[in-house]
Amino acid sequence: MRRYGESVHLDVQYRPRPGAYGVILHRGKVLLTREELNETEIQLPGGGIDAGETAVQALYRECLEETGWKVQITRRLGAYQRFTHMPEYGFWAQKICHIYLCRPVLKLHEPLEPFHTVVWKDAYDGVELLTNEGDRDFLAAAI
Repeated sequence: MRRYGESVHLDVQYRPRPGAYGVILHRGKVLLTREELNETEIQLPGGGIDAGETAVQALYRECLEETGWKVQITRRLGAYQRFTHMPEYGFWAQKICHIYLCRPVLKLHEPLEPFHTVVWKDAYDGVELLTNEGDRDFLAAAI
C-alpha cells in the first residue's frame, strides 16, 4: 500500500486507524470539508471506521456528520496509508485511508461535526487545496 506524508518515526508507537473517505463529484465540482480545529485543513469528507462498522457504513456516517450530505458510492478507488500524530485523540496513528468515488444525493442538514465547513470547489482547484498528498492524488486520478 502506498504511503504518503511524513516519515515513520522509529521511536513512536503507532496505533492502526482505518478510515473511509469520499471523492464526491458533481458537475465538475468536488465536495470538501474545511476543518478548523488545531489548524485549518481542507480534506476529503470521511473519517475513522468505528468498531462494528464497515468502511462503507463509516463513509455514509462521516459524510452526514461532516457535510450534511447523503451520498451514493459509485466505486472504490483504492487505499493509502500515512503516519501522523492525531492531537484531537492524543495518539500517533497509522491512518489506513480507504477512498471511494461518490456522488451527492441529498443535503439533509448542516454539518454536525464542530469546526467543519462544507466547501464546494472546481474539482481541479480542489486538487491544489487539499491538505494531504494522498487525498490530492486520489482526487486527481478520479478527475
